[in-house]
Amino acid sequence: MLMLTEDEVRDLLPVIECVDVLDNLFKEIAAGSVSNMNRYRVPLPRGSMQVMAGMSSASGVSGLKTYVTGAGAPSQMVVLLFDIITASPIALIAANALGAIRTGAASGVATRYMARDEAKIAAIIGTGSQARTQLAAVAATRTINHAFVYSRTQEKRERFAAEMASELGITIEAVATAEDAIADADVVCTITNSREPVFEGSKLKPGTHVNAAGSNGWIRREIDDETIKRSALIVCDDISDAKIECGELIWAAERRIFRWETAVELSDVVGGRTTGRPAADSITLFESQGLAVEDVAAGMYVYRKALECGIGRQVDF
Repeated sequence: MLMLTEDEVRDLLPVIECVDVLDNLFKEIAAGSVSNMNRYRVPLPRGSMQVMAGMSSASGVSGLKTYVTGAGAPSQMVVLLFDIITASPIALIAANALGAIRTGAASGVATRYMARDEAKIAAIIGTGSQARTQLAAVAATRTINHAFVYSRTQEKRERFAAEMASELGITIEAVATAEDAIADADVVCTITNSREPVFEGSKLKPGTHVNAAGSNGWIRREIDDETIKRSALIVCDDISDAKIECGELIWAAERRIFRWETAVELSDVVGGRTTGRPAADSITLFESQGLAVEDVAAGMYVYRKALECGIGRQVDF
């Protein structure tokens, strides 16, 4: 079994490569050769253990991601992969970086199919580690030349702007409010742990695409009702999962602002069953909760690349 560290995963999985991995995965989901188990939370004396699993026939792998939250220390995620032919464990992968990269990559896939082709300005609400991969993925799928970033802490947003401008080679401006960030944006990404909406949907300009990637619990709402009402297309990575974890849509459905029957899955868009952009001036919304099979597919890509490059440590099992 191959063991890979966080640093090795970062080196092996550039965001743009992960966007292509997930693009292919959602095509496979559309074809029906993928299985996914929604996140299950095992109660602990303090916090909970999160377990999620999936299988990709094309990759020849099944696996799970697991981690503990709420224990008073940062979560340490791991992905365990099994060969579906031999039933043998083949890799144990440190997965904090992998999770951040694949979350950004999922927004990159949605942006590829749902944002206007001529999109050039991005907005990022949030400045944590996953905000970096959100912006990198959007910049990898559209010709972004300017980005605005907002978070509640001025120091953090200014540091994020400086570091990401250097990394991506584009102009990034830290702004004082979320509405300043989204005012001219063609693509908006939210990646926070907020329980309340982080911007006013009435301020979105026509034609904006929104990636809502921070919420995975019913008590969290990054997106307000107005954004949902204005969205001509609402896409989930998995509707059954969204009914459990997508606070914005759960609350909206309870108040009859939104009907689950109107949502579509990202695999429907990527697989060509529905268009990702109804009209040039449509506001579109991607609600990302994160699927286990995304971690499995990204993990298998990293595993194969590591074998080719001679990276990682083999251990007997």
